[in-house]
Formats: sequence, structure tokens, C-alpha cells
Amino acid sequence: MSVLVADDSAERAAVPGPRVSDAVERARLRVTGRPMPSDRARAWLVTAVIGLIGGIVRFQNLGYPTDKGTPVFDEKHYVPQAWQMLRNGGFEDNPGYSLTVHPPLGKSLIAVGEWLFGYNGWGWRFTAALAGTLVIIMVVRIARRLTRSTLLGAIAGLLIIADGVSHLQSRMGMLDAFLVFFVVAAFGCVLVDRDQTRARLATAVAEGWAAESPFGPRLGVRWWRFGAGVMLGLACAVKWSGLYYVAAFGLLIVLFDATARRAAGVRRPWVGALVRDVLPGLWAIVGVGLLAYLATWWGWFGGETSIDRHLVATEGTDPWSVIKGAVGSLLQNSEKVLTFHTELVTKPGEEHPWESKPWTWPMGLRPMLYYYEGSTTGCGEVTCVSATMLIGTPALWWLALPMIAWSLWRVFARLDWRYAAVMVGYMAGLLPWFINIDRQMYFFYAAPMAPFLVLGLVLALGHVLGSSREGPERRGTGLLAVALYVGLVVANFVWLWPILNGDSITEARWQAELWLPSWR
Repeated sequence: MSVLVADDSAERAAVPGPRVSDAVERARLRVTGRPMPSDRARAWLVTAVIGLIGGIVRFQNLGYPTDKGTPVFDEKHYVPQAWQMLRNGGFEDNPGYSLTVHPPLGKSLIAVGEWLFGYNGWGWRFTAALAGTLVIIMVVRIARRLTRSTLLGAIAGLLIIADGVSHLQSRMGMLDAFLVFFVVAAFGCVLVDRDQTRARLATAVAEGWAAESPFGPRLGVRWWRFGAGVMLGLACAVKWSGLYYVAAFGLLIVLFDATARRAAGVRRPWVGALVRDVLPGLWAIVGVGLLAYLATWWGWFGGETSIDRHLVATEGTDPWSVIKGAVGSLLQNSEKVLTFHTELVTKPGEEHPWESKPWTWPMGLRPMLYYYEGSTTGCGEVTCVSATMLIGTPALWWLALPMIAWSLWRVFARLDWRYAAVMVGYMAGLLPWFINIDRQMYFFYAAPMAPFLVLGLVLALGHVLGSSREGPERRGTGLLAVALYVGLVVANFVWLWPILNGDSITEARWQAELWLPSWR
């Protein structure tokens, strides 16, 4: 939540002074665009209420289901590893069936919940549920910043609450909820940095020194860009797929910088962005991100029995054997992990029953069954079913392709930066997985796409809603259409509720939940 708190500076900077001439004011508005809404107190109240609702939804009955008191699905990897880190003081010393193949941060965060509540479902899922709740809050603030509408921000919060993927991944002792949290936090930082950068350029325009150099002015220390680097480094410290967002958001920042300089009247905006912004941007995103990533390995560096801690000394191979000590061991360990992920391919005849490929992810055509118990009680019949299945709420996910098409049209036909930003985030979670199509892949890899799907839909809903300038009748019709859609999404989520939470249901209801043949 703190990632988006300090948006007031950009808002205040975008507000014109009382003695600014009309020409200067027009120039400032050209740079800054529409100002943020003035209802800051009400917006934070709305954010808090939606965050509270989301927290109740995410945390209810969090400790259920378990496999007779043990973790379910891939929790079986990360939950014991987190418990081991807690026991050892921050590091793993057991290879865990050779599956210690992710950096330590996500498991460290799971360990925090285990430290607070013990080795049980509530303990190993607590921090994931907290991260999922904070994502709801950030999505509200990000949508408000993108649309300049508190109402649309609130709608975004309701939609992300009602997304089945975001809901269930926030209730699992896995790594993906933390990856989503840091990616969304980094995106929020990038957006605030964009507004703050334009506010500084607007000041330069108002004071008459924006175009003194053909490259434009220097913009000083950009703390929000620094924050984005930290968040991206921490995303990589959860899963290496965070690297996709390092590249995507880094390019997005360069695009924002160049277009901001052009709007400020800089004669050579693209060269100016390269000269003024790229080098410090590389330091903020890559350099700071790398330092944040390495900092999460503190326990590994401090533990003499950490996995591969003395790898160079025991079985060092070129080129890492020339780099002595723990640093060389970490590099060689990283090479081993990269090899594992590269060679994790689907062998003919040995396909995982719930494996999926990325072309099925946008519409959630192949969900994942996390837990199934076909002989429970409590549904009113002799035999009941209890299951949890990762399903994207169809009222959201089945609109992914129209959302993408509309967004791309807005980007290329109308040069709408908001859709461009959302598409960069969405595609960073989808396109890189097409590089090695033989690799084993699963639908939960698509979890970081969910917030950007919601943001893209909310931008489109903004057009449906219309503005007050279009008249009360048009506004009322738009509001009704948007309300009906939000109601449809919530109703769809309520229908899926039993198989998102493992509630006891009849066999007939279980079959009714499985809408598509590919869901079975």
C-alpha cells in the first residue's frame, strides 16, 4: 500500500499557480495531462473499505483445505522449505528432492507466517493472503491514477477481489502471490514516476528553461524509479520470471521519458531521453534491482551449510571456478538452476495431467486442480466432494481477447499511453513463455497477468461509463451498463466460490461447476 501513498506530490505539482498566464497554463497541461481527482480523502476511504472487504474474502477459512494437515499441491515444495529456513535462521540446507530451484525471498515470506502461527494451513498461507490483499489496494490506486477516477478505481478493486486466479493464489503457500505483489508494486512506482517526471517538466516549462538544451533539462533524483528497481529486484528474488518485468518496465520508463520530453517542447526528445535518462535509469532498475536481489540471499551467505554454499570449492567448474568463495558458488548455483528450468521439458507420454501452454492462459482454458476429496460429508448427501481448482472468473478472463484487441487499437490508433502501459505489463506475463514452448508450464504462471487484465477492462469500462460532460442520460446509461457487468462478475465469482475454497458440495454441483471439457 505504501508504494502508492505519495501521489500527492505529483498532484500538487500539476496544480497551476494563481499567477500563471493562460499560455503557460496550456503548456503545463500539455505536459501533465489531466490532474488527479481532488477527492483524496474520499479516495483513501474507498480504498480502505475495498481493501477490508478483500481482506475478509482472502482470509476467511484460510487454513482449509489441507491434505490431512499437510500442504496441498505445490505447497508441498515451498512450505517445508520455508519451515526449514525458519529453523535454520534464513537458509536451506536440504535440497528437497532437487527442487530448490527458486530464490529465497518467497519462501522467507512464507516462513514469517509459519513463525507467527505455526506449521499449519493458516501459518503457511498467511503472508500470501496478506500480499493478495495489498494487491487489491494497489490495484485500486493504480486504476484511479490511470483513469483519474475514484469510481473506476473502486470498480477495479471489486473486479480483482472477484477474480478466481487472484483469490486462490492468495490462499496458497506458493510463491506466485508474492511475485504478483512485487510486480504490481513496481508498476505503481513506474506510474507515479511518470506523473512526477511530467510535473517537474511542467515546472521547467512554466519557468521557461525546459528547452534551454536540445536534450531537455535534468530531472534530479527520481525516487519512484528507484523504488521500481527495488520492487523488480525483489520480484526476481521470488521467481526469476521477474526478469521479464525488468526488461518490460525498463523499456516503458524510457518511452515515458521520451514522450514527456516531447510534450515539454524539447527539440530532441528521444536523444534527450537516451542522454539524460537511460544511464541513471539502468542504475535504478538494473543496478538497484540487482542489489535488492542479492540482499535477499543474506541467510544463504551467512549459513555455512546452505545448499551449494561451497559449490566452487567442492566441484567448481569453469567459468565460475575462477570466482572464489560464496559469490562464485552462488553464480554456479544459478547456472544449475537455469539448467534445471531450461531442461524442464515435457517428455512424450509423461505429460502432467494439468499442464497447459500459454496460448490457453488468456481465457483460462486449462485450469488446475489443486485439491480433491471425493468422500467428504456436509453437503446433505451421503457422499460429497471437496475441491479447489484454479479458475479465472470467466466473466473476466473470457473477455481477454477483446480487451487485448481494444487496447492495441487504442495504443496504435489513438496513442493512448494508459493502454500501452497496461499492455506492457500484461504481455510481459504472457509472451516470454512462448520462447521455449516445450517447457512444462501451468496456468498458475499466468497469475501476474490478472491485475493487468483487470486494469485493461477497467480502462474499457471508463469509455462505457462516459463522462458527466456527455449529459446525464448518457452517463446514467453507462453507469447502468457498468454496474450490470460488475454484478455479473461478482455473481460468477460467487458461483465458483465452492471450488475456489474447497467447500463441501454434491457431486452434481461439482459437475455443474466444470463448464468446459478442458476443465475436467
